[in-house]
Amino acid sequence: KKKMTSVFLSVSKCGFAAATAASLAVWVTTAVTLLKRLSSRRLCWKRCAPAPLPASFGVSAFAISSALRRIEGLVHRTPVMRCRSLEEEGREVFFKCEALQRTGSFKIRGALNAALLAASASASSSSKKTRPLVTHSSGNHAQALALAATLVGEKKAHIVMPRTAPDVKRAAVVAYGGIVTLCDPTNEARSTAAAKLVSEVDGHFVHPSDDVDVIAGQGTVAAEFLEQLGAENTPPDVLVVPVGGGGLISGIAVYAKSKYPSLKVVGAEPALVDDAKRSKDAGVLFSNFRGNADTVADGLKTFLGDNTWPVVRDLVDDIFTVTEEQIIHATKLVWTRAKLCVEPSAGVGVAALLSDDFKRRYPSSTFPRVGVILCGGNLDLNKAAKTLFHQPTNQPTTTREN
Repeated sequence: KKKMTSVFLSVSKCGFAAATAASLAVWVTTAVTLLKRLSSRRLCWKRCAPAPLPASFGVSAFAISSALRRIEGLVHRTPVMRCRSLEEEGREVFFKCEALQRTGSFKIRGALNAALLAASASASSSSKKTRPLVTHSSGNHAQALALAATLVGEKKAHIVMPRTAPDVKRAAVVAYGGIVTLCDPTNEARSTAAAKLVSEVDGHFVHPSDDVDVIAGQGTVAAEFLEQLGAENTPPDVLVVPVGGGGLISGIAVYAKSKYPSLKVVGAEPALVDDAKRSKDAGVLFSNFRGNADTVADGLKTFLGDNTWPVVRDLVDDIFTVTEEQIIHATKLVWTRAKLCVEPSAGVGVAALLSDDFKRRYPSSTFPRVGVILCGGNLDLNKAAKTLFHQPTNQPTTTREN
């Protein structure tokens, strides 16, 4: 009996050890699976401390938060929308509809922040003299600054616009109270004409993308967007932002990275005006030597500046370029599927999202939540009828339910 009992106990101990090992293996496998899921959804980001940003940046997350409070009530809190026709399997795409913003684009955020700060500076100066606002722009910033000057009670804004700017944008600037001066459609001509105006009217120049107060205002897009997506629990994995002068993507990158360091900020740029992409790849700021290229995304012809370049260099994760055909196709998709009237500059971000390069680099299995900034909706309908709806794109025409 003693021998049998000893054998039985030995077998029992072995069985218990085997069962324990098996249970432990199952527990470890389950834990690893759970951690992978948590990581893929970025739920663990709540526990991540915000990354300190370089002090050399011209704008900070604090400046962006201050700008949001400053312009509150004077700009729209634009909606966030989805369209299943523009989502691949396993991916949720959220569109921040700045095309529905006042003046038809995100630009009013930065222009108004700059105008309010300029008015405050004038009021606190010894002379109390109000200086008229001056800028150069292809249209969206022009409209925004014209309205901003009116809203803060400043003198009428002086706007330099290229002769090729869409008629709808030029007419809107005048309607908002701006005084328009036309110039040749080059960045050099715009800068020269604006500098001359500043001297003639003793104006305060507000750069459309490289002014730090403008960048802070544009960053409020990210502050608002992340809050709308419930970012405390499920932040997006990637933000896709069109790139021209870089004011929008710089403000967004500074704010988003300060809150969620692992969030990817991705730029989208027309291949015909790809200075941001070339600069990012080389680590050196290039000017846009093809600045006169006739891209359909006319709002993205400008290039990075001294304040936007360091942010793009250090905080933006990738920049994708897209062809004119891709831009046109994506813009048409947003019009016909999402039923949103966006300009081709906004279509650039959607074109990048739909590109094979983006899907390879940011697969839906790892990056299931993507936010896209639909930056504006100002376009000449007569020109759009020719470029968007009469030009074949050789793209598939199968439809899906919205």
